[in-house]
Amino acid sequence: MSAEQAGPGVETDASRRALAGGARPRRFGAWYVAEHRLRVMRSYGQTILATGIGEPIIYLYAMGVGLATLVDQGLGVEAGGVGYLVFVAPALLCSAAMTTATIEFSYPVLLGYKWNPTFSGMHSGPISPGQVVDGLVISVVARLTATVVVYFAFMLLFGAVPSPHGWLAIVAALLTGLAFGTLLMAYASSIREDSGQLAMVQRLVVLPLTLFSGTVFPLSELPWFLQWIGWISPLWHGTELARVATFGYQEPVWLSAVHVVVLVAMIAVGWAWSRRIARKRLAA
Repeated sequence: MSAEQAGPGVETDASRRALAGGARPRRFGAWYVAEHRLRVMRSYGQTILATGIGEPIIYLYAMGVGLATLVDQGLGVEAGGVGYLVFVAPALLCSAAMTTATIEFSYPVLLGYKWNPTFSGMHSGPISPGQVVDGLVISVVARLTATVVVYFAFMLLFGAVPSPHGWLAIVAALLTGLAFGTLLMAYASSIREDSGQLAMVQRLVVLPLTLFSGTVFPLSELPWFLQWIGWISPLWHGTELARVATFGYQEPVWLSAVHVVVLVAMIAVGWAWSRRIARKRLAA
């Protein structure tokens, strides 16, 4: 029986098959989006591989063999009484996570909404706006995990992880990347006309956070009127957690708990904000 013969109130075999075909995407839509993003990442997989291996070698060697020879004598108690490489390696790990999250949560998000509106195409099917955002997060978590695990492996090779619980620094780095990345995703989702906003974020937000978040020197060495940058920076909170994990950096337990709460809160806010914006933009 054709759809015309069946009439408006009769469900045909074709319509049932169409509804059944959309059941899996409706249920697992986020994973379909994540698969799409991971396939896109394969197109620049050589770059991911080169930076994933090259960056830890270059930075750890430069800091551990080059700069460390100049600063080891002056670190003392402020750095936890350890060598400069051990002190700075957790910060480099978290910085790599934040940089990777910045890449994946910025222009690819704007691309999906504006330049090549794949998100609208996804939503024209059974995939909801929230699933689009969730899929983006899943795909970035996959790349972040690979990045920080490789970085951590090189830290072990360089002897920068004296603590047996150092692997927890991987978790701290993931939280750092997602805390900054989800907030950036929300901002990128809100951009209607590109006038260089994301480039400004890189220059005026990412770079200052990298320099003033207690990464290459203790936050206490900054003037008091600049220390607030570290307090609001996910990179500082993540780096402090990673240092506790890798070499037993001495800080109160309550402060470590604050680091975790702040990072998780940033992730929750950025994620929820991104889903809200996606509903508005894709439903329009």
